[in-house]
Amino acid sequence: MKENTLSNKLYRNQVRVNRYIQIIAVCGLLVVAGCKAKKQLVVNRTVPVNAPKPVDEKKVKLDAIRANQSNFTTFSGKARTKLAFSGSSNEATLNIRIKRDRKIWISVTAIAGIEVARALITPDSILLINRLQGMYVRQPFSYVYKFTGRQVNYKTLESLLTGNAVPELLNERAELQPANGNIIITGNLQELMYKLIVGPDLRVTQTNLDNPPAQQSLQVVNGAFIQSGSYTIPSQIDISSIAKDKKIQVNLHYVKIDLDKPLDFPFTIPVRYSEAN
Repeated sequence: MKENTLSNKLYRNQVRVNRYIQIIAVCGLLVVAGCKAKKQLVVNRTVPVNAPKPVDEKKVKLDAIRANQSNFTTFSGKARTKLAFSGSSNEATLNIRIKRDRKIWISVTAIAGIEVARALITPDSILLINRLQGMYVRQPFSYVYKFTGRQVNYKTLESLLTGNAVPELLNERAELQPANGNIIITGNLQELMYKLIVGPDLRVTQTNLDNPPAQQSLQVVNGAFIQSGSYTIPSQIDISSIAKDKKIQVNLHYVKIDLDKPLDFPFTIPVRYSEAN
């Protein structure tokens, strides 16, 4: 009897021990599982749609220069002018009228106020009247290539007469360098080497066009800037052109400038005038 009782106690003790072992084992497994390193989740990093893009400083500067040019519809200017051509020099008054991108009208008067010549220039033609000799000239725009490079077009002439930057020279291939508060723009356009000096106010103070193989060069210097409406325009424009043995120097001093006023462009060739060869 005593032996049975002792056996039962030993059995119950063994069962408790086994349960404790099982509990400890389960807890150990839970601890190991809890301490096991979790696998890292790799994600693709995406750029937000509204993230700022890198700034193209050259484009920003070129856009600012373009925006600061005189954006007129019509231009009217009266300029005291000194013209030197192949050793001879003359003084006259030029009345210049421009309809943007359409036509340039120029009337040349002598000191006595008598008109001696008139010109009408369009993107594809040139008309000249010589009242002193009773003659006229009718030529395609390419006539100017006798004095300038073929890269010069109507827009170039219009820009130079009004102190604006030549549009083709403000391109993304140009090199921009700061210099004493100015911006120097240099480049090559169809074998034409060019250089622009742009002032702190983003107005052009000098333009150089050079074509060494053709022995042609053109320099335009702008100075004495004045205010006309909301625009700043040079009142002094000095133009020097060399084409082989031909040299032309033109000094324009605008004494009056009006922008965006109604203008007419009268041009009639008298019947008695003969066409120049």
